[in-house]
Amino acid sequence: MNEAVETREREQEHELKEPVIAALRTIFDPEIPVNIYDLGLVYGVEIDDEGKVTIRMTLTAPACPFAATLPGQVEQAVKQVEGVSDVNVELVWDPPWNQERMSDEAKLQLGLL
Repeated sequence: MNEAVETREREQEHELKEPVIAALRTIFDPEIPVNIYDLGLVYGVEIDDEGKVTIRMTLTAPACPFAATLPGQVEQAVKQVEGVSDVNVELVWDPPWNQERMSDEAKLQLGLL
């Protein structure tokens, strides 16, 4: 792949990444009043040159009662972002989630700072 194509792909990923993250911030953990992005449940967001988004995420606990519905909510929210052609949500358990993954804003909101 030549340098111009690689540069364009990086630009496209950057253009979509902020709106995708904004969409993720509209989804809240049902048990904790913080959005899933600031809560640290999203481990990675990858966007290819065709607008396909892959999201690696976890839940606060493997036995989370919302395990069946939260990934679908993430998929639907991100599909609404202009320029996104497809979404794949991968639920992972390693590394396990802990409070250290939370943003400072989330910690402040929950009184942990």
